[in-house]
Amino acid sequence: MRVIYIKHSKKILVAVAIAAGLVLGLGTSTGASASSVTVGTQGTDAQIWRHIAKSSAAKQAHLTIHVKEVTDSVQLNQATGDGTIPVNAFQSFSYMQAYNKENPTKKLTAVGTTYLEPMGLYSKKIKHLKQLPKGATIGIPEDPANLTRGLKLLKMAGLITLKPNFNALGNVSGIKSNPRQLKFRQIDGSTGPRVLSDVDAVLISNTVAQDGGLNVLKDSLVHEKVNRETNQDVNILAAGDKYRNNKSVKKLIKLYRNKGIQRYIKNEFHGTKVEVIKPISALKK
Repeated sequence: MRVIYIKHSKKILVAVAIAAGLVLGLGTSTGASASSVTVGTQGTDAQIWRHIAKSSAAKQAHLTIHVKEVTDSVQLNQATGDGTIPVNAFQSFSYMQAYNKENPTKKLTAVGTTYLEPMGLYSKKIKHLKQLPKGATIGIPEDPANLTRGLKLLKMAGLITLKPNFNALGNVSGIKSNPRQLKFRQIDGSTGPRVLSDVDAVLISNTVAQDGGLNVLKDSLVHEKVNRETNQDVNILAAGDKYRNNKSVKKLIKLYRNKGIQRYIKNEFHGTKVEVIKPISALKK
């Protein structure tokens, strides 16, 4: 193949350079590299990421975010594991760990922390935890992740103790001592607010509580705090092997930290999505 050299004027060379920059997705005014990424999500997280996608912070980062809502959590994780959806934002670290145990060939990796949605213990019959009677019946979610979280919250409140080997898949058999002789009624987690009148107290996840008109920071008898005990309950951004070190994926967590975006989240969800800034290594302890 012959290479033909053609002389150009400076104006023509500049025009060609600009055109090339547009084709390659390069910002011509700042020289910053433009990129795009798809975030798989669901529920209130979808609302957050749509806001982030439209934000001035995303434009300044030269990042185009496509938000894909997938209501089935397992399908969403599978799509992230095989690289169909580069990254997802909806689950806690412990949920991801449980998923990885069931799907060892397409494991996910946490690439950044987002927030803690505190689980709370609610009651219509008492106003303070110290009023909880001996032998009280506690409604507790039947799904494994929230069942474990609920028992850990009761431990934090001083109502029960747990066996040393209690882990992310722990259940009521992991209770070591129950000095108040509490009784447990497993319920569909989504029905928490509706069974408040049927039991002495109910453990309710924050999303369900909000749907029922409850604010965990104001209406619960006790709720989770951001500390070592709740490390594994922190929500994360998760990616498969193909995208775990992707630059666009790494930009997402920086965008999430943006002060303007955090103000929006705090105002929109009444402070119940508590920002967590921790290294992923801290969640494994």
